[in-house]
Amino acid sequence: MSDLTRREWSKLALGSLAAAALPFETFAVQKLNSKVKGVQIGAQSYSFRDRSLEEAIKGYAETGLSTCELWSGHLEPKGLDRAGLRTWRTTTPLSFFTLAGEKFKKAGIDLYALNYSFRDDYTDEEINRGFEIAKALGAKCLTASSNVSTAKRIDPFAKKHKMRVGMHNHSNIRPNEFATPDDFAKAMEGNSEYICINLDIGHFIAAGFDPVDYLKKNAGRIVTLHIKDRKKNQGENTVFGLGDTPIKEVLLALQKGGWKIPANIEYEYKGADTVAEVKKCYEFCRKALGA
Repeated sequence: MSDLTRREWSKLALGSLAAAALPFETFAVQKLNSKVKGVQIGAQSYSFRDRSLEEAIKGYAETGLSTCELWSGHLEPKGLDRAGLRTWRTTTPLSFFTLAGEKFKKAGIDLYALNYSFRDDYTDEEINRGFEIAKALGAKCLTASSNVSTAKRIDPFAKKHKMRVGMHNHSNIRPNEFATPDDFAKAMEGNSEYICINLDIGHFIAAGFDPVDYLKKNAGRIVTLHIKDRKKNQGENTVFGLGDTPIKEVLLALQKGGWKIPANIEYEYKGADTVAEVKKCYEFCRKALGA
């Protein structure tokens, strides 16, 4: 990279950092609490994908959700190609992410996990950087829409940083992608206890599997759940309660098992207003737990 290009990237990173350092006066310091009957309900910030980071944080405050799994798209600049995004990730000062994490703290939100999707084409520097970013944010773990084969490359960094990585499943059954119980098993086999699971129960049911049974058998390796409703047989996303996903049964299993696994709403069906729909999802979860 030329000196000029490095200066340009430094300017971009520091400009973003300065923006992050602007006073965030929308919130007084507060403490939200969306633990319901012993089950921690939160949201994947992808649920607020139509909003900036600051507006997404407002969405958490408005819905009352106190736990966040932060989608990397809420941090990364828009419109960069793959090479540009890699450069941004590896050169942006870690203080930029620390300041972003402080915004969540000020809003009373536990930034529990960073969603940073390691893929086969990630460099070792880029993989390592994901853990550094997560720590700078104050996150406790990572989640990743990754490749099955990438787990072996991720594991040494996960052990080095002592941070668990939950592999995220989708519904389409394809080679080297996560969808089935066997895919999770292959990723964990031969690796350390830091290679774990981020179980998306909607995608799991759409792919033909039972998320309640899988949760009960694998709770110790699940770092987060994604809560959404879908129809079976690769069916569409639906309003909570209109699909085939046993959301209530999953939440009750979490409650009965006493497992400290955040159940993160991931709003993906079509709705008129993001915050209003996430509120509906949260209320469905509360009623499912008898609140």
